[in-house]
Amino acid sequence: MSEYIEYGYQSADPHQSHKYLFSVIKNLLADKKKKILDVGCGNGSLVIELLKLGYDAYGIDASIEGITIAKKKYPDRFYILDLSKTHIPSELSDVKFEVIISTEVIEHLHSPRSLISFCKDIFLKNNIKGDLIISTPYHGYFKNLVLAVSNKMDSHFTALWEGGHIKFWSRKSLTKLLTDNGFKVTHFVGCGRLPLLWKSMIVKAELK
Repeated sequence: MSEYIEYGYQSADPHQSHKYLFSVIKNLLADKKKKILDVGCGNGSLVIELLKLGYDAYGIDASIEGITIAKKKYPDRFYILDLSKTHIPSELSDVKFEVIISTEVIEHLHSPRSLISFCKDIFLKNNIKGDLIISTPYHGYFKNLVLAVSNKMDSHFTALWEGGHIKFWSRKSLTKLLTDNGFKVTHFVGCGRLPLLWKSMIVKAELK
């Protein structure tokens, strides 16, 4: 992750995608007592909203800009770290995370397995069968067909976005990635737009 490109955060305001992601994620977090780690937290907006609701949440990200902004709100809840590291920051080494969230991150990674392995290792270190919640832009046969017919492929795949999306996931491919790495998918939710034209999908999986 040494080639990380800053997103250009200006504030801790939620990204537009959080408008349709947050309510679903909140519904998947039934127990406020569980410790939560947001991997790839950006400017910390999701963690900040969870903290306001009484959840015990922390965030890590490679973005110096994002973490600097987030720390202004909650100094002891955010830390700089990218996935080239094999361990979480020392300040969090004794925290037994039971839930890990990663929203709209995996589509940016050359090695998505590194994200899954990173999360899995955190659970194994603490001998916890934790829950992993991942969101990513949705792709499926019908949506792909609509994009092609409407000549929206270029704008959708954002090839000109420096540091943009490089992996495009379907329910099947994301499920396979998780199951191949020792997780069992327990929930799938599409969100944003109409069914099968969803903007994103959220998958919750438990370490087996």
